Amino acid sequence: MEESSAIVKARKEKMDELKRNGINLYPNDFRVSSTISQILGLTETRPESLGQDTPEFFAAGRVMAINKFGKSSFIRFRDGTGQMQAYLQKNILGDDAYDLFKKMDIGDFAGLRGTMFQTKTGEWTLLVKEFRLISKAVRPLPEKYHGVKDPEKRYRQRYLDLIMNEQAREIFIKRSKIVSTMRRFFEERDFMEVETPMMQPLPGGAEATPFKTWHNALGMELFLRIAPELYLKRLVVGGFEKVFEINRNFRNEGVSTRHNPEFTMVEFYQAYAVYEDLMDMTEEMFREIAMKVNGSEQISYQGEIIDFSGTWPRISMTDSLTSIGGINPSLIDDTQALLAFAREKGIEINKKESRGKILTKLFDNLVEPRLIQPTFITGYPVEVSPLSRKSDLNPDLTDRFELFVAGREIANGFSEINDPADQYDRFLQQAAQRMEGDTEAHIMDADYVEALEYGMPPTAGEGIGIDRLVMLLTDSPSIREVILFPHMKKSSKDRASSIKEGDVQGT
Repeated sequence: MEESSAIVKARKEKMDELKRNGINLYPNDFRVSSTISQILGLTETRPESLGQDTPEFFAAGRVMAINKFGKSSFIRFRDGTGQMQAYLQKNILGDDAYDLFKKMDIGDFAGLRGTMFQTKTGEWTLLVKEFRLISKAVRPLPEKYHGVKDPEKRYRQRYLDLIMNEQAREIFIKRSKIVSTMRRFFEERDFMEVETPMMQPLPGGAEATPFKTWHNALGMELFLRIAPELYLKRLVVGGFEKVFEINRNFRNEGVSTRHNPEFTMVEFYQAYAVYEDLMDMTEEMFREIAMKVNGSEQISYQGEIIDFSGTWPRISMTDSLTSIGGINPSLIDDTQALLAFAREKGIEINKKESRGKILTKLFDNLVEPRLIQPTFITGYPVEVSPLSRKSDLNPDLTDRFELFVAGREIANGFSEINDPADQYDRFLQQAAQRMEGDTEAHIMDADYVEALEYGMPPTAGEGIGIDRLVMLLTDSPSIREVILFPHMKKSSKDRASSIKEGDVQGT
């Protein structure tokens, strides 16, 4: 810390000197004609057209390395598209410009005009004919060979992580490609992208604890949405028969390698479809995204090869409990026997829980971690599926699936309830659970029931966790690696800033 403070002090003194000499440290009149990737692209496609006379390029970027050799120097500079070498000579730039260059620090931004040539080692390099300082950095960058290693520092100061860590940059470039590919996938199938409220009078669409806020003008409590589901289905009622939303959701839950209180999902709904149709679509979508982002339907995740090709297994929850979870089939219909089995395995389950919730809890512990390859689990109990259509074959189950990859849930989809009486009864059951202390049970939404009373066509819908999908496709072990600014506890610096702000407000 003391070393960094000394460097900052020295830089500020240098900046004061430059200002006294009439140097604008933050000019805004340099214009870029080409990105680094465009220039380097020409060295591959049209090398014969490049030379010391023509064409000239105007490029700019952050200086990442400086090697001075008296009256000449090499630098490496980087923009948002790549990194390139530049060569500066005193006899070309002139004394004043070269003296200014010598006062450059790593981390400063330079504007450069020049032509391309190849060094003796064959590296294409910009021969600089004009040099401009276009933004001065006060603080030094982390030492290049060590970079930003501390995870907490990487997450709190993501900008430093992106400057120094090429792998971090690549993760978020891939994330952008994943989202754009997903959007194009839906648009090519005539889905309409929509936006629904992020602040809602009732938190609905999932079983989760919401964040609360207050709207002063309306004089009412609002909730940050836990899911956009009920609004998207209102749009299906309104006649938009294929809709999707890439959305931000907020759930007041714990923070872990798989959970962030603010996260991104895509939810989509299609009229005249059933949940099996969405399983087919999900397979197709994941294959397309994997090919676009990684160039293969097979990926490597934390040492496991995940194969998105072909048709993925579709297993009912009860079958998975017996074939994968090790539960004797004779126990499946016996609630007390299931509770005894759970105790034997050290799985804590409330004795008052319904059989459906017990089965789901056993599945979460015994089966989910073992589902490495893409696998659809179907036949979820009604008790844990308050918005899913009951199965015509077994009214205790629903026409629902969840997709698991690498031992975690990635997607959740089902045929929707379009019978308003059934939906009303399900909400009543959820309300009873809330009365018994289940704070995550769904709230009665009478307005949504009224919307269903106007008629909703047979519909299927699905939500896919984009953060977890990005984790898979970038081989990232933690959700914090794929969220630019993950939520964290306040640091000592944050607390100190709060104290100072409070002092100011109190004066």
